[in-house]
Amino acid sequence: MSELTPMLEQYRKVKEQYPDALVLFRMGDFYETFFEDAYIASKVLGIVLTSRNHGKASSVPLAGIPHHALEQYLPKLVRAGYKVAVCEQVEDPKKAKGLVKREVVEVVTPGTALSEGLLEAKRPNFLVSVVPGREKYGLCVAEASTGDFKVTELSEEELWEELESIAPSEVLVPEGARELEEALRDRLPGAFLARAEEWKFGYERAVERLCGHFGVASLKGFGCEDLREGVRAAGAALEYLSENQKGRLGHITGMSRYDRSEYMLLDRNAARNLEVLSSFQGGREGSLLALLDRTRTPMGGRKLREWLCKPLRSVARIEERLDGVEELYDEGRWGRVVGALDEIQDVERITARAACGRANARDLVALRRSLEALPRLMDALEGARAEVLLRCKEALGGLEPLAEELRRAIVDDPPLSLTEGGIIRDGYSPELDELRAISRDGKSWIAKLQAREQRRTGISSLKVGYNKVFGYYIEVTKPNLDKVPPDYIRKQTLVNAERFITPELKEYEAKVLSAEERIGELEYELFVRLREEVAGWASKLRRAADAVATVDVLASLAQVAREEGYTRPELAEDDLLEIREGRHPVVEKAMGKGQFVPNDIRIDTKDEQIWIITGPNMAGKCVAGDTLVFTDKGLLPIAELMPDGAPVGEFSEVSFRVKGPNGVAHASHFYRGGRKATVKLTTRMGYSLEGTPEHRV
Repeated sequence: MSELTPMLEQYRKVKEQYPDALVLFRMGDFYETFFEDAYIASKVLGIVLTSRNHGKASSVPLAGIPHHALEQYLPKLVRAGYKVAVCEQVEDPKKAKGLVKREVVEVVTPGTALSEGLLEAKRPNFLVSVVPGREKYGLCVAEASTGDFKVTELSEEELWEELESIAPSEVLVPEGARELEEALRDRLPGAFLARAEEWKFGYERAVERLCGHFGVASLKGFGCEDLREGVRAAGAALEYLSENQKGRLGHITGMSRYDRSEYMLLDRNAARNLEVLSSFQGGREGSLLALLDRTRTPMGGRKLREWLCKPLRSVARIEERLDGVEELYDEGRWGRVVGALDEIQDVERITARAACGRANARDLVALRRSLEALPRLMDALEGARAEVLLRCKEALGGLEPLAEELRRAIVDDPPLSLTEGGIIRDGYSPELDELRAISRDGKSWIAKLQAREQRRTGISSLKVGYNKVFGYYIEVTKPNLDKVPPDYIRKQTLVNAERFITPELKEYEAKVLSAEERIGELEYELFVRLREEVAGWASKLRRAADAVATVDVLASLAQVAREEGYTRPELAEDDLLEIREGRHPVVEKAMGKGQFVPNDIRIDTKDEQIWIITGPNMAGKCVAGDTLVFTDKGLLPIAELMPDGAPVGEFSEVSFRVKGPNGVAHASHFYRGGRKATVKLTTRMGYSLEGTPEHRV
């Protein structure tokens, strides 16, 4: 390796810092990969593998992609399971003395991605950090693309239920936690597994890092000071994100504690059998989510998904949401609300990209247009009485100064490139306006020069041209060379013409070209400053984005209720469940309107405690104790799986593997119905039915 060229030696040092990552090394207009990385990139991306001699060493394998195609190729590498380090040129090659300085500016993994190519608009992208404690596990759930950052502590059984419900893209664990790693590979086979040194999960280090990031003296304000293991997980997650984003995490503005007891338990099997997020066929179509999702914004789509996965248990909070739906049920108000929502884009993720230095000019234009729609949304909510809508309206205000600054600064249709100019409006920067005037006047001056020289020399075919090698020149065809004045200086000879320069032309050339170069530099400086200003508004922007998402979900539910003829339920905390003319929304949608037969049901704790629910085998019904079950311990009667001391009429936690119709799954709870006399019936077809005398068949 000592015989490599200086450039490849520079690459080697970067690779030593990121040995577990595939390094994309910027060289001019390309990102190159070398050695083993080149073989991987060639295979995954389907690009040509070549080789080149670098120094005295044998030929070095390499494969590259155009720099402008990074967003096209990067998702392919990450989805193939590779961690990618993007190494950029951090100085202008024209001004570099010797080797161009390069640094890794971003490390991309499935759970830390900000690129739109790696994210689904209406689906969250979670990184979770897990650390085993003495009695509980610490869990931090982070969404790098939105800034959401939550922490909790769970028992082992609760941990697996939560992880399977969250379905994270990436899991961060301490090095050496082998049992945890094996369990993660078994239970979350689709998640990317990342490791960090165990000392990065230390409690004191975590507190110091979290307090430093949030600018607080303690964590009491977040209600997390008693969650020792949770804080450890959060500190490691923040450090991991900071390393990947090079410290740019301004969009993570707070940490919240969450308690699973606030939500109804809905594990992966229950969600699948109820077709909450996907149908039995595996797609979104035919699910409850597909039926209810009329959201207009990506933020609203993600929040609806969150609400469906975590149903509330508090009657007061459910009623609050229903109040919001009822107010938006009115078609007039609903129309004004969705009209404003249609103009709002993904404020959450644009803010995150701005805070991490990844937003481009088009992102900020999208943000400006979204902010300009907020006053219209506030007007649409005027007169609302529902508490949830009043809170949302309040959160939408106060962003007018940022919208005005973006409006003054950036043109309506900016280019994708940030370094070639054309981004900043005239009138925003006096220095930029002056440089543009020089550039425009210079080009006009050159056009006038050509006409003047044609008149002076009498050469009607005389032209003033430009190329990158010689700059501006005066071209005269060979039949007219005898008319060339003495102040012309010969610069280049062509087959049919000669090219000349004059001191006056070169002086103005220097002025124009330096102005154009400075225009590109100054526009980029102004844009970066503006992007940093947006990042400074992150807390307020995230609050407004959450309010938009909430209004969007409530409007979506109101629309579905109106279209499908749903009514508002009456909620009470007693023991009676009564449904009149109930309709299964997913089944009814699949059957078509008018085909589904509504059903009534009434269950309480006195007169009608149990109903027999009939359905296909293994659909999830009550069974007798001698029913055989396939488990990881063999074929056993279900009664043998009951925990010792399991109370009658309650769920007890268990942990074992069972084989069902969809393969091996994890059993988490056992319900004991108690011992009762049963009646067994045999039908004419030979089927046996067994149940208590109170069972209705």
